[in-house]
Amino acid sequence: MKNVKCAKCIKCGAEVKAVPDLTTCPQCGGILDIQYDYDYIRSVVTPEMIEARKDQTMWRYKEFLPVEPETEFNKLKVGGSPFYEADRLAEILGVAKLYIKDDGVNPTASLKDRASAMAVAKAVEAGADTIACSSTGNAASSLAGNAAAAGLKTFIFVPERAPKGKVAQLLNFGATVISVQGNYEDTFRLSAEAIDKYGWYNRNAAINPYLMEGKKTVALEIAEQLHWKMTDYVAISVGDGCTISGVWKGFKDLYAAGFIDKLPKLISVQAEGCCPLNRAIAQNKPWEPMEENTLADSIAVGVPRNPDKALNAIRESEGVVVNVSDEEILAAMRLLGSTCGVFGEPAGVTGTAGLKKALELGLVPKTASVVSVVTGSGLKDVANAMKAAGEPISLKPELDLLEEAFAQQGIKA
Repeated sequence: MKNVKCAKCIKCGAEVKAVPDLTTCPQCGGILDIQYDYDYIRSVVTPEMIEARKDQTMWRYKEFLPVEPETEFNKLKVGGSPFYEADRLAEILGVAKLYIKDDGVNPTASLKDRASAMAVAKAVEAGADTIACSSTGNAASSLAGNAAAAGLKTFIFVPERAPKGKVAQLLNFGATVISVQGNYEDTFRLSAEAIDKYGWYNRNAAINPYLMEGKKTVALEIAEQLHWKMTDYVAISVGDGCTISGVWKGFKDLYAAGFIDKLPKLISVQAEGCCPLNRAIAQNKPWEPMEENTLADSIAVGVPRNPDKALNAIRESEGVVVNVSDEEILAAMRLLGSTCGVFGEPAGVTGTAGLKKALELGLVPKTASVVSVVTGSGLKDVANAMKAAGEPISLKPELDLLEEAFAQQGIKA
């Protein structure tokens, strides 16, 4: 890979060769970060060249990705998700300019497809036939779908609270699913032990540095969809920290290569019932574990597995942290749906809920331009979608009963 220099440990600074089955630092066990040759990237690609490409998937940014030139990607169309100007919602929230990036339209309906597509590509490069991970749900279904398309076997570990919609995806994709009677920390530990024992390719984001490289493609797309003129802020929901750190890595790579002329500030949004990273930033203290008390299952991570990169991303970007209640998350589901036609799951809309609150608290100026990333589809968690939306009008097929119901609920026909 001519575009990749090495993998560098963010803890001890050791540099190692970026081989396909890379995991943690061999010297200290720290998390590795892929380092690029930006001079080389600038010599072989320009923003105009990328814009002219017909490939609308995440692989259109191949010069910014750690894959071999001859690597064949699976047939799922990951990336190229819609990017909307949300003028009505911007007016409601009281912000100058707002864009919604809807990553819930990826093949398995979440941003996690980007990480899993990268994991599968690297597993194929490594000659692996089996890949495994632990997940609260979305990473699991994305891995199972992407691996199925590539002909790889999967072993997926999920906590028993994982929504049935996500488990149904896993089983239909042919994965061997292990529902762990415990929380996400218990699930992660068991998956790590099994991966070590059986030698499966490791898709866990805190172990495999390539996962963040896949996730960063959402930032590359945002920049291109903005015609390389960045907004002031980008709002993102945060769980284990891999997504926000991947978004930041993507923007930093583009900035270093001269594709964008400024870096946005990040708005890190967590649920009030599970916010160890935001709490660490707010209190300027090391992060501490928390219980997982939120209906936003995809970000219910009390022991985040990528804390250092996430905390660095928030601080380097001079970002904002804001925590939202489950009620505020449900309200954001209704708000996005009714103003933008975007249906997001609870964790998927948490970034937008946090933006609303940040504006109300004066943490983000109303003159700002913002991108809010919706990370997963509402079809992932229909039970909570119904909590957000409420029940439909139920009546017998009689017009006078319909008119009566409209009058009772103040509905104008």
